[in-house]
Amino acid sequence: MAEIEIDGAPADAARVAALGLLNYGHFTTLRVGAGRVRGLALHLERLVRDCRALFGAELDPAVVRERIRAVLPQDGTEAIVRVTVYDPELGLERPSGPAAPSLLVTTRPAPAAAPGPLRVRTVAYVREAPEVKHVGLFGLVRHRRSAQLAGFDDALLVDPAGRVTEGATWNVGFVDDGGRVVWPQGPSLPGVTAALLARAYGGPQERGPVDAVGVDRFKAAFAVNAGVGVRPVAAIDGTRFDADHPVLDELRAAYQGVAADPV
Repeated sequence: MAEIEIDGAPADAARVAALGLLNYGHFTTLRVGAGRVRGLALHLERLVRDCRALFGAELDPAVVRERIRAVLPQDGTEAIVRVTVYDPELGLERPSGPAAPSLLVTTRPAPAAAPGPLRVRTVAYVREAPEVKHVGLFGLVRHRRSAQLAGFDDALLVDPAGRVTEGATWNVGFVDDGGRVVWPQGPSLPGVTAALLARAYGGPQERGPVDAVGVDRFKAAFAVNAGVGVRPVAAIDGTRFDADHPVLDELRAAYQGVAADPV
C-alpha cells in the first residue's frame, strides 16, 4: 500500500513540493474500515463543491473513489485517508490560468483507542473562506501550538462578535441543562461528522449563537470530526464540563449507528 499517491501513481518530490510551495487546494479526511466510510456521499459532495469554488473545475466522484480504494489496506484495517485536490502546474505569478486539478491521496493508521477529553483555549480567529476545507492551515496550527504550549490540548475559535464557531480541526457542540444539544452558529466549516450526527441523534437539538463568555450555561461540550467521532470537551478556558454526561453516550451511540457506505 502506497502511503502517498498522486493521480494513482507514487508521489514524486516535485509534484508534492508544488503543493507545499503554493499551498492552494482543498481536502477531505475520511476514516475507512473494511472498505467502508460513514458519510461517503457528503465527503464526495464536499470535494466536488470545493473544487468548483477554488478551481472552477469539475471533479469526478468515481475517480476519487477509485483512488481511495487503491490505497486501502488489503486486510481491511482501519485507516485515515486524506484526499487533497490541487494543481501542480498552478503558479504563484498567475494562478488565474486554466486549472487541471490532481488528486493527492495519503493514508495513515487510524487511532486504535478513543482519545481522552479535550481541554481547550478560546482564541479570536476566523478561518479564511471558512465554508471551504482548504489547505491553508497556518493559523489553525499556530493557535493549536500556542494552546498546547500554554497547557491546553487545542484551540476553540471565536468570531469578532465573541461567538464560538468551531475547533481548530473539528466542529463543536454543547449540551444545556435540559439535555438539549446546541450547535453554534457562525462562520465555520460544515463538517461531515456533525451533519451525520445531527441527522442520527434523536434527542432535542437546535442551532443558535453561543457566546464564549457564556459557555458556563452548558453542562457538557463535545468535539466531532471524522477521525475520532464524538470526543468530550472537559474544559474551555476555566470552565469545566461533565465529560461523562449521559447525552454524550447517546451521541456516541447515534454516531456509531450510522451505516457506513462502501467505497
